[in-house]
Amino acid sequence: MKVLVINCGSSSLKYQLIDSETESVLAKGLCERIGIDGALTHQPAGKDKIKSTPAMPDHKTAIGIVIDQLTDKENGVVESLDEIGAVGHRIVHGGEKFTKSCLITDEVIKEVEECSVFAPLHNPAGLIGVRACQELMPGLPMVAVFDTAFHQTMPEKAFLYGIPRKYYDEDGIRRYGFHGTSHQFVSLETAKVLGKDIKDLKIIVCHLGNGASVTAVKGGESVDTSMGLTPLEGLIMGTRSGDLDPAIIEFIANKENKTASEVLNILNKESGVYGLSGVSSDFRDVKAARAEGNKVAAAALDAYAYRVAKYIGAYTAAMNGVDAIAFTAGLGENDDITRKAICEYLGYLGTELDEVKNDVHGETAIISTDDSKVTLLCVPTNEELMIARDTVALVK
Repeated sequence: MKVLVINCGSSSLKYQLIDSETESVLAKGLCERIGIDGALTHQPAGKDKIKSTPAMPDHKTAIGIVIDQLTDKENGVVESLDEIGAVGHRIVHGGEKFTKSCLITDEVIKEVEECSVFAPLHNPAGLIGVRACQELMPGLPMVAVFDTAFHQTMPEKAFLYGIPRKYYDEDGIRRYGFHGTSHQFVSLETAKVLGKDIKDLKIIVCHLGNGASVTAVKGGESVDTSMGLTPLEGLIMGTRSGDLDPAIIEFIANKENKTASEVLNILNKESGVYGLSGVSSDFRDVKAARAEGNKVAAAALDAYAYRVAKYIGAYTAAMNGVDAIAFTAGLGENDDITRKAICEYLGYLGTELDEVKNDVHGETAIISTDDSKVTLLCVPTNEELMIARDTVALVK
C-alpha cells in the first residue's frame, strides 16, 4: 500500500508518499507561504529537487498541487490517485481523548477541534489539511496520528502539576508531552539495534532539534517526558526558554508593561539558545561564535547541554535505571560535539562514549564503548514512517 503522509502548519504543508511494503519514500516535498504567494519544493526519489512558485491561496489548493506533482507524467511517482491507499495526518494535540492513532470520522474531527484550546495554532491547521484531503480524495481512508498519544501512558504522578486539582479535573491542565511519534519510533529502533524486546528495556530518548524533548520509555511505554501542557516546558531549545520560575512572567510583565501573552511570546520565540547567546537559534551559528571566542555563546551551549543531562539523570531515577540513551532529531543525530558535551555528565551511570564511534552524522550507530554499562546510540528519527505504519495498521 502507498500512504500519503500530510503534516500541515498554519502556512505550510510537508508531505511524503511512502510505499508501506518496502517502507521507502517515493516522493517528498514542502509547500510554503500558503495564503501569501506560494512556494513548492518537490523531490521524487532518486531525482533532484524541483522548485516552483505556484499560487497557493489556501491549503486545499496546496493539496491539489501536491496531487498534481505526485501524478505528473514527467516528475510524478504514481499514475493516478487510485494507487494511494490511505492518508495519514499528523495532529499535534489529542488531549486525553486520544491514546492512540485512529481513523478520522466526523466525531474525531469534532473532538480534535475541542483539543484546539491546547494547540490553537497547530490543531486547526491540521484539520484544514484533513478537510482539504477529504474534498479532493473522497472515500480514501484517513488516519489521525497524534503527537501526544504516545505519552498517554504516563502515570498521574508524572503528568500532574502542583496546582489546585480542580484545574486538572475541570480544565484538563496537565503534562501532555509532544514529539510522541518520534520518541516511539526511536525507542522501537533502539530495541531493534540492541536485538532485545522493548518490553525488557529502559530507554531515554533525547529528541534534540530546534524544538527538543526527553522521554523516559519503560517497557515500550512513555512514563515521563519533558514537554508539558505546551511545548514550552522542559529543555532549553532554539527559541523556547524551557523550564523557569513562573514568577518571571509577572516580573517581566510588570517591569516592561507587557501582557502575559506578550511575555509568553518572548519565552516561545525570543528565548532559548537564541536569547541566551544573542547570536542565533541555529546551533551552527552559535558554535561558530563560540569558536571565535564569544563567551556568551559558549555559556548558552553549556546551559543547553547541562539541561539535557539533568533530565537524563531525572529519568534514570524515575525508571530506577537505564539501559540505553538514544540521541535523535537534527541536533541529536548530527552534532557529535553536543552529544559529547551531554555525555560528559553521565559518567556516574557507567557510560563511556567512544569518540571514534561518535563521529557519526545522520546514521544509526552505537556510539558507546563495548564495555559501557549504558548503551549510547545515535538513531535518526522518522516520524513520517511511524505515521505511515500506524495508518496501514488501521486501514488494513
